[in-house]
Amino acid sequence: MYKKILVLVALSLLTCGISVAQNYNDALRLSEADIISGARSLSMGNAYTALSDDFSAALFNPAGFALIKKSQFNGSLNYNLFDNKSEFFNNTDSYSNGATRLNQFGVVFPFPTYRGSFVLALGYNQFKDYNYTVRFDGYNSGNNSMIQDLTSYNDDIAYLLGLSYPVYDNGDNYLYDETRVNGGLNQSGKILQEGKQHNWSLSAALEIQKDLFLGITLNIVGGDFRRDRQYWEEDLQDNYPAGFLLDPAEPATSDFQTFYLNDIIKWDISAWNLNLGLLSKVNKNLTMGFAVKTPRKYTIKESYFVDAYSDFGSGTSFYLDPPIENRLEYEITTPYEFSAGAAFNKNGLTLAADVKLIDYSQIEFKSGLNRIDIENNNRDIQEFFGTVYNLNFGLEYKIPATNVALRGGFILMPSPYKDDPSDYDKKYVTLGLGYDSRNISIDLAYAMGWWKDIGDNYGSNVSRIYQDVSRNNFVLGLKYNF
Repeated sequence: MYKKILVLVALSLLTCGISVAQNYNDALRLSEADIISGARSLSMGNAYTALSDDFSAALFNPAGFALIKKSQFNGSLNYNLFDNKSEFFNNTDSYSNGATRLNQFGVVFPFPTYRGSFVLALGYNQFKDYNYTVRFDGYNSGNNSMIQDLTSYNDDIAYLLGLSYPVYDNGDNYLYDETRVNGGLNQSGKILQEGKQHNWSLSAALEIQKDLFLGITLNIVGGDFRRDRQYWEEDLQDNYPAGFLLDPAEPATSDFQTFYLNDIIKWDISAWNLNLGLLSKVNKNLTMGFAVKTPRKYTIKESYFVDAYSDFGSGTSFYLDPPIENRLEYEITTPYEFSAGAAFNKNGLTLAADVKLIDYSQIEFKSGLNRIDIENNNRDIQEFFGTVYNLNFGLEYKIPATNVALRGGFILMPSPYKDDPSDYDKKYVTLGLGYDSRNISIDLAYAMGWWKDIGDNYGSNVSRIYQDVSRNNFVLGLKYNF
C-alpha cells in the first residue's frame, strides 16, 4: 500500500509541475569570460585587441579585419582537458574529462577600394567550453544531510522515498514534514558537465581615415549545456540500525542504508549581440585598439530530470516512479565588456597587452520566472558579484631568416565574486609556435590554467567540496590566403 501511495503522489506532482530554482550561478555560467580562441591569439595570451589581423578579430576587435589585404580562410581545432583534485572531509580524489571540438572556421574578403580598405568576414567561433567534472567521497560527522535539507523545504522527494513523514495538528491538518535522519552519513558523488557556446558572425571593417580602422560584428549565439549529478548518502556507521524507523508508521523504513539522487539539467542556448571595435596605427611600431561587446540577450530552454531511490535493510526499496521531469524557458542578459589594448612591434618582436572590464553585477534575469524569483535573483547578483579587470599579456618573436615564430603569454581572470581571495582567480600560461609560408600558416597553441574552487552539495559550508582545478588547452590552427 505504501508504494502505491508514493506512485500516486509522484504522478500528482508531475501533473502540477515542479519548480526548479534558477539562481545567480546559472547566470554566471552564461556570462563569465573564457579563453577559447584561435591558435595564434591564444598562444599570445589573448592579448589581441590591438592585433586582430586574422579571423579571431570577430572575437576580440572587428576593426582588425581592415588590416587584412588578402582573402583568407581560417580554421582551428581545440582539445580541452579538465582535471579536478577534490578534498571532501579530509578525503582526496581526482577526476578528469576531455573534449575535442572544431572551434573556429571563417572566411575573410577584402574588397578593392579607391583608398583605405573595406573587408567583410563570415564564420563560426566557439567562445566557451563547459567541460567540468568533480568526484568526492567522505564521512560527514555533522548533524546535517541532503535528506534533512530536502525535508526542511517539505520536498516531496524525501517523503516519496520513505525518508520523511508528515506531521499533523490535533485537527488532522498538515503542518510540515519531518525526518528522523540527523546526519552521520557517508556522502559521495560526481558531477559531469559538458557543452559549449558558439557564435555565427558577420563582420565588416573599414579604414575611415589613414591608419584609423573601425569594425562591427553581429553575433548569432547558440549552444548547449548538460550537467549530470549523481549523489549518495549511506549509513556506513550503522547510525540507523534495524528497528529504527524513519517513518514511525511504516515498518518498511527500518534499517536505513542508502539514499541516491540523480539530477540532470539540459540547456538549449540562444542569444545575439554586437562587437564594436576601433584600431589605430599610432606609428610604424605602435598599434592601439579599443573594443566593446554589447550585452548578450539569452533565451534558455531548460529541461530538468530527477531520479532517486532509497534502500532499507528491511529489504524494501522506494523509487521515484516515474522520475520527475520539468521544462521551462527564461531570459538572462549579460553585462557590457570593454577592452583596450596596445601592441608594439620592432625587429620581429611583438609585445602586446590587454585589459578588459566586466561588471558582473549588471547580469540580469529578465523574464520567464515568477516576479519574486526574478527580483531575488537580481538582488543576489548585486550582492555577490563585482567588477573585474581581466589582464592579458603576449609576445611573438619571428626568428630571422626563417618562417617560424615563437609565442608566449599570460592571462589573469579575477573571480567575479566579491572578496574572493586570489587563489580563486583563473590564471593561464600560454605558449605557441607558428609557421608562415607565402599562402599557408600553421599555428600551434598550448594554455595551462589553474585555480581553486568550492562547491556545496546543499546549504552553505556544511557539505563543501574544496577543489584544485587545472585545465589544459591545445589548439591547432590553419590559415590559407587566396
